[in-house]
Amino acid sequence: MTRRGDGESPVARQIMLLQIGVVVVLVVTAVALVAWDARRDSRAHAREQASAVARSVADSPFVRQSVETADPTSLLQPFAEEVRRDTGTDFVVVMSPERIRWTHPDVAQIGGRFVGDIGGALQGRAFTQLYAGTLGPSVRAVVPVTDDGRVVALVAVGITVDRLDRRLLEDLPGIAVAALATLLAGVLGAWLIARRLRRQTHGMGEQEITRMYEYYRAVLGAVREGLLLVDSDLRVQLVNDEAVRLLALPDPVEGRSLTELDLPPGLVAAVEQRDAAADQTFVMGQQVLVFSTSPAYWRQAEVGAVVTVRDRTELQAVTGELDLVRGLTESLRAQSHEAANRLHTIVSLVEMGRPEQAVEFATSELHVAQGFADELVAAVEEPVLAALLLGKTAQAAERGIALDIDGELPADLPVDSRDLVTLVGNLVDNAFDAVAGTRASRPQQVRVLLDGDHEHLRIEVDDSGPGIAPEDRAHVLDRGWSSKAAEGRGLGLAIVTQVISRHHGTLEVTDSPLGGARFVLDVTEPR
Repeated sequence: MTRRGDGESPVARQIMLLQIGVVVVLVVTAVALVAWDARRDSRAHAREQASAVARSVADSPFVRQSVETADPTSLLQPFAEEVRRDTGTDFVVVMSPERIRWTHPDVAQIGGRFVGDIGGALQGRAFTQLYAGTLGPSVRAVVPVTDDGRVVALVAVGITVDRLDRRLLEDLPGIAVAALATLLAGVLGAWLIARRLRRQTHGMGEQEITRMYEYYRAVLGAVREGLLLVDSDLRVQLVNDEAVRLLALPDPVEGRSLTELDLPPGLVAAVEQRDAAADQTFVMGQQVLVFSTSPAYWRQAEVGAVVTVRDRTELQAVTGELDLVRGLTESLRAQSHEAANRLHTIVSLVEMGRPEQAVEFATSELHVAQGFADELVAAVEEPVLAALLLGKTAQAAERGIALDIDGELPADLPVDSRDLVTLVGNLVDNAFDAVAGTRASRPQQVRVLLDGDHEHLRIEVDDSGPGIAPEDRAHVLDRGWSSKAAEGRGLGLAIVTQVISRHHGTLEVTDSPLGGARFVLDVTEPR
């Protein structure tokens, strides 16, 4: 486990700070937008309010009558101030068409000229604007007072910006409370996310995670074994190239369940049950693979399983050939021992003065052995297979098994000598193992029937063993199936299936007339 570099902050903390920063920026931006929108709305509302008040004053009959008198100020000033107080505006100014004020909140301004634009008011149109007058910046509306189509006066109503800003300040506490609540919710959410992320990343920094990823990928690519990392839901989380090659995994495989990858059921069951299993051998396609499974832990907590895969195809083939050679060697040793016994018998007969009987005993044994060998060699022209069958004959005699070999095979066959030895040797060994467990009262018999030419090969092997149950026949040729799996044996039939598949042949399992199982192998050279 690498250590976090000096000054490196955990990824969870960095993300939390980043999220808090984003939340603060968003909240500040939102408050600014809300304030700007509220300010814009308040001014729009002020324009509407000023226009409405100005129209009401301009439409008043009292105003029309008062502007026609000799002293409009004395009549209109009290009225304008009452309207201003009642409507909450800052000024209500009634003026002449020449813009001379008749009313004003500041009495000193009465008689002066109106400051600001009046737009098209003299033409009978209402006009609004934001303008800095004698009372400061204000939102104002100017509306004409008409009498029989003539503009006889103008009414200006305004609300100062200071008043609008004070109204906005009164709304700010509510906005601030909402912003603070949003900020707290965002900080709390960032903290909860950071807490979960810290638990998932185990408090590591980004450089540490990067180093771990780079180193782990480098190690996975360098090891010669296939490696799969599976989580607690049986989903592949990490796989190296060797495992992809050996298991012919689809791309992509990360995230897929083991049950979808066409792996041996025993392997999937071992991973699912969290069992530690070492060196389980299975045949997959053309390969003999060795699997090992082990639960994976992180800080005393189980996080999944580790599956390793090794290729034992070539080793298994060499081991099979070595077993055949060992069997031949044991047979030759047994024959050598038997020959020594016979030689001692012949010498003893000579010493006893019975040379005629010694010669007769020696020649009779020689004729029997040589005759059988000559018949077998004549029937089986392939020398390697003939030697194998001679060895199997001696091995059967040593084990008390009656081996019967019938048929003929030419030298030119659609299967080479190496594969031929593998096929016949494993089928005969399987038959020997089957009859070895039978009761003593039952004869131990194995029969081999050979037939073929340069285009076709057929081999039948019958035994008098217990046979294969009908429910097991559908699985006997499956990869990794064996009735001796508990003993770590039983790959012979799987290897035979592998060789047959390579030659596009067939292997059938039926009942034998001898009482056991019959294996029928057919290989035809494609045209």
